[in-house]
Amino acid sequence: MQTKSERTRRRLVHAGAEMFDRNGYAQATLGQIAASAGMTKGALYFHFASKDGLADAVQERGRALLCDFVQDRRERGAASMQALIDLTHWLARTLHKDPVVRASLRITHECVGRRPPVDDFQQAWITEVVRLLGQARVAGELRDDPSGEGAEALLSATVCGIGVLAVTAISYAELGRRVGVLWEQLLTALVPPGDAGRYRTYVSAAGSDASDGLHTGAGADAA
Repeated sequence: MQTKSERTRRRLVHAGAEMFDRNGYAQATLGQIAASAGMTKGALYFHFASKDGLADAVQERGRALLCDFVQDRRERGAASMQALIDLTHWLARTLHKDPVVRASLRITHECVGRRPPVDDFQQAWITEVVRLLGQARVAGELRDDPSGEGAEALLSATVCGIGVLAVTAISYAELGRRVGVLWEQLLTALVPPGDAGRYRTYVSAAGSDASDGLHTGAGADAA
């Protein structure tokens, strides 16, 4: 059960995420964030000494959501490659719908080079991608790659591209479709011949999140 202090802190993190997402890191002020949360600046300073501290807390929350999703896929027994596909759909969905995740990415981009640096949410998801790829390689789910770097480079660029598309005017439905199309191509390059059909690559229109409503192949979306 959350204490009053924990609830207050979470409310401030959510208000900070909404303000960073709406106005950007530089333009968002602690006064605006406190007012949005229905609190005084003094109450905000009790929990966060600076805007950098609040920005770190927003990214920590975004990273926790990311790790929770990956852990859920693991507990459901998903193969590592399937978990990776599902992760890209989760990113597409949450970057459209969750201000914490959107703000986490925006803070990362706007605070490059800051000293001391804020947390790097983009690096957090790339780390998860590399870890899942490593598990997939150990499990024999990937083609042989003598360099051991091709898949990592390809997927790191892919998830960064999803992040870029998600903050454009593209709809979530269209972004999800493009992620599915992309995986149809990626699987032919990443997994052994004949294995691509083992994986669900699309989120159905009825799917409420990236862990449900997934199915194999483009044709199933129209069924």
